Amino acid sequence: MGLEVAKKKKKLQIKLVKSPLGRKPNQRKTAVALGLRKMNQVVELDATPPVLGMVHTISHLVEVKEID
Repeated sequence: MGLEVAKKKKKLQIKLVKSPLGRKPNQRKTAVALGLRKMNQVVELDATPPVLGMVHTISHLVEVKEID
């Protein structure tokens, strides 16, 4: 039996800094899907390809920090 090496997953700290009101519907829905419902709200999510794609979609509305 081999030992499993625990890989440390990268996490992202995402903060909504601009309002999604008046934006395209897909951008509003993306913000809600990430858990961002209020201005200046911060969520921490794993840096997976789907999450990175969603962040890219609303990159002009959010601030992103990488945390460990």
